[in-house]
Amino acid sequence: MRVEAKPAWTDRVNGFVRRVPTWPLYILYLLPVPWLLYLAQTGGLGREPIKALEHELGEIALQLLIFGLCITPLRRYLGINLLKFRRMFGLLAFIYVALHLLVWLVLDVGILSQIWADILKRPYITIGMVGFVLLVPLAVTSNNWSVRKLGPAWRTLHKLAYVAAILGAVHYIMLSKVWAVEPLAYLAAILALLALRLPKRRQKQIA
Repeated sequence: MRVEAKPAWTDRVNGFVRRVPTWPLYILYLLPVPWLLYLAQTGGLGREPIKALEHELGEIALQLLIFGLCITPLRRYLGINLLKFRRMFGLLAFIYVALHLLVWLVLDVGILSQIWADILKRPYITIGMVGFVLLVPLAVTSNNWSVRKLGPAWRTLHKLAYVAAILGAVHYIMLSKVWAVEPLAYLAAILALLALRLPKRRQKQIA
């Protein structure tokens, strides 16, 4: 069976990646939070700072979910191994989704009865809430103990991230209320990345 050799540059990239710790990246990716809060307080987010804050936090969450979906295709097709960052992207995405939801709950709506009415009556909010609920067990089990305890079921459970990413993109499209290019581009990117994760067809090779 013929084995394809990896390009030398992938070894260099993987060697660099192995030396990069994850904790500084957590700090780096959380820096937008205080900056966005500052802009919201000082008028830097326009006339509707709460809506703008919700949008920015939600969009960052969606981007982080997409980054997580990139890891397997990068490894499969380019030989770049970023698996050590998968948990980080997932947890950060959950944090940003939770902040996005918190801003909506506390700063935007603020009335419990209205919150439940919006969840039940507005489809884009319903879809967004379902996506958030799917991410909760993934965040709770994003630790080594859960991996050992759940065994093969852990991988099955974490495939919910695919559904959550699609729901997040659909939530964004419906929230826009028009066929804007950016939300559609996010959905297209997610579907393309999921397609790249499909098993390769086995091809007969001449020894």
